[in-house]
Amino acid sequence: MRRLLHPVNARLDEHLPVDHRLSKIYRVGAGLTGLLLVAFGILGLVDRIGFFDTGGDTVLALNTNGALSVLSICIGALLFVGMVIGGTFASTLNIVLGLGFIASGFVNLALLDTELNFLAFKIQNVLFSFVVGVMLMWFGMYGRVGSALPHDNPYWQARHPEQAAREQQAARPRPGYRRPLEGP
Repeated sequence: MRRLLHPVNARLDEHLPVDHRLSKIYRVGAGLTGLLLVAFGILGLVDRIGFFDTGGDTVLALNTNGALSVLSICIGALLFVGMVIGGTFASTLNIVLGLGFIASGFVNLALLDTELNFLAFKIQNVLFSFVVGVMLMWFGMYGRVGSALPHDNPYWQARHPEQAAREQQAARPRPGYRRPLEGP
């Protein structure tokens, strides 16, 4: 009952040790997605497509224009920053940008075949936004959310500080206690 009255607030910006194994997952997710977006953006700019051209120029099977290419490079660069910083920052960045990609997919789905479609989205771009959004969210939430997190996970410990303290206390050897010798 006490837990219901005083919920433990585990914030998204809680400290994760930089060398923690989860940081590698967040970094890889940000780096691979950033590389994909930068490559797409550069190929779009090399094609010399008009900045707000909606004429149907494609790069890597996706419709693009100069504005979408520049936006892709900027978001890819932001993901590279997350990869370099790592830790909780990379995880939170992956989650936020993943949500942004999913929202972009819905917005651009509504704007298909309208004059407001200035990023030249087609249905394949919408599907790409959804896939990249879910992928980024998966990378960002990995080991951070779920009902079966291991008890040595820093996010589990932040959400269950009393139980984590009891488990750490039980794991410490007592002063003067000697382990029994194990037999053959």
